[in-house]
Amino acid sequence: MTEKYIEALIFASDTSIRLEEIVACLQITLQEDISDAEVLTHINNIQSRYAQEESAIALAKTGGGYQFLTKKETQPILQQLYIQRSKKKLSQASLETLAIIAYRQPITKLEIEQIRGVSCDYTIQKLLEKDFITIAGKANSPGRPILYNLSAYFLDYFGINSVLDLPQLKDLESTESSEIGEKNE
Repeated sequence: MTEKYIEALIFASDTSIRLEEIVACLQITLQEDISDAEVLTHINNIQSRYAQEESAIALAKTGGGYQFLTKKETQPILQQLYIQRSKKKLSQASLETLAIIAYRQPITKLEIEQIRGVSCDYTIQKLLEKDFITIAGKANSPGRPILYNLSAYFLDYFGINSVLDLPQLKDLESTESSEIGEKNE
């Protein structure tokens, strides 16, 4: 029964669910002491079951917790769904702003605007509405501007465990870009 409860918790959670949350829910519901190791054993059993079945779903560790995700081979059909729902698609401005926040967080709106060279009021508002970023507090600079961070939803949406999993900026640099302006002789 415990394994079914764990599977139901992971399935019902709209974001990844942490091990501590699963243990707490089980202990309260079953009114017994349940160890992290016991829950991890059940999670491994669930992962194995979904890996072996002809299922489109897999149990993955993401965002510091566990979540059911679709398997890679279902990507073509899901891509069509995403095309149909393109109204939720991120604009180029949103992607640029997200990248700046990801690599410079916590960051103020003014700092983002200085990097992008344009006003980003609308973009930040839309990213907050879509829950890709969160307000992390206020800076200790004059005017106490708001600081922005990536949200846990961002990690889930892009399928990463933490911002440390993002590509390093040095990895993104192309060898061709370093040759710009150099003479080829």
